[in-house]
Amino acid sequence: MAELLSEDEIGTRLRRIAWEREGDEIVRERRFEDFGEAIAFVNRVAEAAEEANHHPDIFIHGWNKVKLSLTNHSAGGLTETDFDMAGRFDQLD
Repeated sequence: MAELLSEDEIGTRLRRIAWEREGDEIVRERRFEDFGEAIAFVNRVAEAAEEANHHPDIFIHGWNKVKLSLTNHSAGGLTETDFDMAGRFDQLD
């Protein structure tokens, strides 16, 4: 099982990425030009998540917004894997 990060470690990692903390999760909302681009992004996220076997919660809302949420359910909070995946998802533009 993955090791939980300390509050200090979480704070340090959050300063390096464009994600925010909501409880035991990190989240990021993205806006796209249209619905097709939003869904294409979701499909790229799904491919990366399957490859890494670490899956975000995905919320598609409006016609062009996607919110991703990451946590490690089995560990009970945030781990290095969550931040690794956040960085990976940020590179999927």
